[in-house]
Amino acid sequence: MEFLIKSGNAEKQRTACLVVGVFESRKLSPAAKAIDKISDKFISNTIRRGDIEGKPGQSLLLYNVPGLLADRLLLIGCGKEREINDNQYRNIVANAINQLINTGATEAVNYLPEINVKNRDYYWKIRQAVQTIESNLYEFNEFKTKNKASRKKLKKLILAAPTRKELNSGERALQHAVGISKGMKLTRDLANRPANVCTPTHLANQAKELGKTYKSIKVKIMNEEEMAKLNMNTLLSVARGSREPAKLITMEYKGGKAGSKPYVLVGKGVTFDTGGISIKPAAAMDEMKYDMCGAASVFGTLVAAAEIGLPINITGVVPATENMPGGRATKPGDIIKSMSGQTVEILNTDAEGRLILCDALTYSERFNPATVIDIATLTGACIVALGSHASGLMSNHNPLAKDILNAGETTGDRAWQLPIWDDYDKLINSPFADMQNIGGREAGTITAACFLGRFTKKFHWAHLDIAGTAWITGKKKGATGRPVPLLVQYLLDKSK
Repeated sequence: MEFLIKSGNAEKQRTACLVVGVFESRKLSPAAKAIDKISDKFISNTIRRGDIEGKPGQSLLLYNVPGLLADRLLLIGCGKEREINDNQYRNIVANAINQLINTGATEAVNYLPEINVKNRDYYWKIRQAVQTIESNLYEFNEFKTKNKASRKKLKKLILAAPTRKELNSGERALQHAVGISKGMKLTRDLANRPANVCTPTHLANQAKELGKTYKSIKVKIMNEEEMAKLNMNTLLSVARGSREPAKLITMEYKGGKAGSKPYVLVGKGVTFDTGGISIKPAAAMDEMKYDMCGAASVFGTLVAAAEIGLPINITGVVPATENMPGGRATKPGDIIKSMSGQTVEILNTDAEGRLILCDALTYSERFNPATVIDIATLTGACIVALGSHASGLMSNHNPLAKDILNAGETTGDRAWQLPIWDDYDKLINSPFADMQNIGGREAGTITAACFLGRFTKKFHWAHLDIAGTAWITGKKKGATGRPVPLLVQYLLDKSK
C-alpha cells in the first residue's frame, strides 16, 4: 500500500473514494460538513432517512454526490464525538479500511485523521491509522495454491492533514508507521510459517538476508560447537532431542555513535515446542510453531529500526532451537551447568524457554548493554492471568519497566507489570542444584521471570511474556506482530 500525506479541502479532492466521518446523532465531521454544503445538503438529507446514525461500526457508501469530484463517498460511523479514545479510533479506522477494500476503488482520500481523539495529536493519529490499516490488510498466503485473495486491491491511500502546518509531523508519523508495519509483517510471516520450514537454520538465513538488505545491520551466526565452547549448556540441553541444529543469532544495528551502549533485545526462538520428554497434549500442538514469536519480534523490531533510521545502537540476540523428544533428549531430573556457571535442575522439559534464554542473557553481558529486554512466549500462566490483551512485564529496574509501560500505552500494545519479589524467587530453589526450572503451579509467570532474573544481575533487565499476545488462536489463528509496536516505541523514546 502506498500512503501519502496531503492537505486540502475534501470537496475538491478528485479521487475514486472519499472517506469522512459521521458522529452519533447524525452529526457531521468537518470534512462531511464541507461536502454537505457544496452538495446542497445531500448528506444531511440522506442520513435523515435513517441509513446511518453515526454509531461505531456503521458505514454508508454514496455515489454521484452533487458537486463532488470524487467518484464515491464513504461515510463512517464514529460514535460520540467527545468520547473517542485510542481504541475507538483504531476501530473506526479498521472499519473504514474493511469497507473501503470492498468498494473496488484502487485509491482513496481519508479524512478520518481529523477526528479528535482524547489527548492525542495528529502525529499519533496518522501513525495509528497506517499501522491499523496495514495490520488489517495483512494476509498470509505463502503456502496456498488455490483460493488466494482475488479482490481488487486498494493501492494508494492519501491521509488528509487539516492544514499545511501538520504536514511535517504527518510525514514523520508516516515514516515511522511504515517502518513499524514492515517489521510487524516480517514478524507475522516468520511466525506463521510452519515449523518444517521455519527451522533454526531458516531463522539464521533470514538474519543473513537482513544483513544484506540493511547496511546498518551486522549479523553473526553461532553453531552448536561454538556454543559448547562458551558453555551454553542449558541452551544446548533443549536442542539435544532434535535433529535440527540449534543456532545463536546475533544482529547488531549500528545507528548510534560508535561505542555507545546498545539496547539489547533477546528473543526466544523455539521454532517448535513439543514439550520434550514432558510432552504436551496433542490438542492445538500445531500452534507451538508460534513459540518463536519472541525471536520473530526481535527481527521485526530491527527491521523497523533500520527503516526508520533510529539514531541508537540495538543488538538482537536470538537463541533458536526445536524442543523435541528423542533418545538424546534432556530428561526431568537432569542437572545442567549454565554459561553463567550456575546449575539448573530440570524438573520439566516443557519449561524450556527459560533454559535457552538464560544462556542468551548471560551472553548479552559482553555487549555492555544500556538495557536488556527479553521477549518470550514463556508461560501459559500469563494467558490465565492477563488473557490476550496485555503482555506480562517483570523487571529488576523500575525506570525501565515504567518506560516500557508508557510505550505500551502510547501504541495500544500494552503490558502489565507483575512483581518478582524474593517471596517468589525462593520457590525455584532446588535441593540438588542452584535452582530448578519450575516453581510449581502458583505464580508460574512470576517464577519463570525469577529464574531469568538470576542471570541478569549485571544489567538493567525487563522480561516480556507474550504468550497471550503474540498470536490469535482458533479458526482465525495467526500471529499478531506484537510486541513490535511497543518495542519500537520504547526505542523511539530512547532515541530522543
